[in-house]
Amino acid sequence: RSTTAPGDSRTDVMAEGWERGPALSDGDVTPGGAPQRAWKPEEALMTELSELVQKVVKNSSWWERHGVDISILACSFLLLPAGFLCLRSVQAITFLAGVLILGVVHHTLTVKGSHLASHNALTESKSWGKVWAIFFIELCSAFTVEQATYNHVKIHHGYTNIIGLGDSSTWKLPFLNRYVYMFIAPLAVPILTPLVALDLLRNVEWEAALRTLCCMFLGFYCHYWLLLHVSGFQSPWSALLCMLLTRSLLAHPYIHVNIFQHIGLPMFTADRKPKRIHLMSLGVLNLPRNALLDWSFGHSLISCHVEHHLFPSLSDNMCLKIKPIVSQYLKQKKLPYNEDTYSSRLWLFLQRYEELMVHAPPITELVGIQ
Repeated sequence: RSTTAPGDSRTDVMAEGWERGPALSDGDVTPGGAPQRAWKPEEALMTELSELVQKVVKNSSWWERHGVDISILACSFLLLPAGFLCLRSVQAITFLAGVLILGVVHHTLTVKGSHLASHNALTESKSWGKVWAIFFIELCSAFTVEQATYNHVKIHHGYTNIIGLGDSSTWKLPFLNRYVYMFIAPLAVPILTPLVALDLLRNVEWEAALRTLCCMFLGFYCHYWLLLHVSGFQSPWSALLCMLLTRSLLAHPYIHVNIFQHIGLPMFTADRKPKRIHLMSLGVLNLPRNALLDWSFGHSLISCHVEHHLFPSLSDNMCLKIKPIVSQYLKQKKLPYNEDTYSSRLWLFLQRYEELMVHAPPITELVGIQ
């Protein structure tokens, strides 16, 4: 049975020609094409695609695999002095430029940096990967590494769009109406993030909790101290208000991106789900490239989210490099390759907010799933 995710015709999520094949284990679904086409088992499809991607990775330089993204993060650090100094100005344009610089830098470090670090995509060394994870996730983002890795890597990636596990339900606040959730609530992200992190510290060892608390305090205090002694803020409240302003600058697209790319797409139950390549092609969506969001969030969260879910250990730049291969392969195998625009998804969520964000999502009716 064909299934279309909520949205307009530009959201290419038609699962056409799916039919029950030979008995497969673990709730597999075998896609059926024309009668003359013999579809491979899911494992063979994923293996074939992995081999194509691995060839690209092996032929790529260190600069392509890691250097480009490390350079973006390094440039963000180098922009920090300019941002803090711009806030000293009494000229409105210069002051706003400082807010813009610090806001973009903050989200580059906390979103792009933390995301890459959680997947150990910044380096091929596990030891250095742990160091970068603590720096970006705990010091910059005020979250605990263990819980961030577990919730994102183990649950969200391991059970993408599986009801009760990786179905993005943590992003839902059904007691808020659509306009409050979409346009006002994101401003509270800088406040809610550390509060949620503190609550999750109950689930980690005391050594990890103590380390997280120290890193969180150091990150907040450094930001606060620089605003007072470099930017010249005269009162603690004005400095705290500026912290909130810069840390929430891109909070709206941050929330939107996290819900646009999964919620509203096919959902499955844990005991009746397709295997990896089908699950990711059905339940993940790419947005168009955007210079600001590509820099701040990274390609793997914007235009290469499908590629990222299929190959999560690759850096943003490598996800962009393998994008033509992955998209062509999925389309050749008659698998969905979901793409839609930011404005289209925003309009969809405003129209169908109750269905998508308040009520429980429906189980996808693919043959072999229910």
